[in-house]
Amino acid sequence: MPDLLGYDPNFLGLPVPLPTAGNATVTLDYVHFTVILDPARRLAAVTGVNLHGGLLIEIERTRDTWFLDPRAPATDQAGPALYERNNFDRGHLVRRRDPGWGTQQAANDANDGTFHYPNAAPQAAVLNQSKELWAGLEDYLLGHAATFDQRLSVFTGPVFQPTDPVYRGVQIPLRFYKIAAWLHEDHLECTGYVLDQIDLVKPILAAGRAEEAPPPLGPFKTFQVPIRDIADLTGLTMPVLLDADILQPVPAGRAERAEQWILLATTSDITLPVTQSIKS
Repeated sequence: MPDLLGYDPNFLGLPVPLPTAGNATVTLDYVHFTVILDPARRLAAVTGVNLHGGLLIEIERTRDTWFLDPRAPATDQAGPALYERNNFDRGHLVRRRDPGWGTQQAANDANDGTFHYPNAAPQAAVLNQSKELWAGLEDYLLGHAATFDQRLSVFTGPVFQPTDPVYRGVQIPLRFYKIAAWLHEDHLECTGYVLDQIDLVKPILAAGRAEEAPPPLGPFKTFQVPIRDIADLTGLTMPVLLDADILQPVPAGRAERAEQWILLATTSDITLPVTQSIKS
């Protein structure tokens, strides 16, 4: 097995710790990224990846085989049974392209590491495969880093709620979050996003209960949001990221704040100034 370097909190030049969860978790390090597994939910609570835009190596996707991680009990991981015969994709939390930088061997090992089930989450297929919003957002961040020779630290995970529906023994997250952090001159800046797949999950669950073919899927929504809202939704602790947010939180109740989230229709709606780059 290759050296498992994990997420580096000093990668950007200033300390940026991984967000932490209050419940019992398992830390799994891979090349250039870390997955914090929540055994109770059998999914990752948070992932963190270091992305070096100047050293990215493009690796063609030639496989779609996923593996349980032998460092955690199989019963603590949502494995292949969750994704069979339905419209759920194994959605990469850390995208396979993001940690693929450095030497060719490191890039290959990082790519392979992303195909472990702790790095997967059930995402409606239309969401996971969309080139316009969620996948488009990830492409935008990756392209931004490559264009400006930038370093990014990116944190992604599900929004766990007690009321999440249960499917095949796993509570299905209805929302996901992503936070991108970078160094601007001598200080840290970051911004956050929330994706809502509530309307996509309902028909998948209905088809599963009726044992019918998956029906057509509805719309999903992606928002750019204050990181304070992500912390409130997830219960994760992330003081450094809160202080560096480029969006100011709205001082109101949670429901009122959600109404003021920035709905993203295309990647051109994303606030991520192109002047904010750092040379390696």
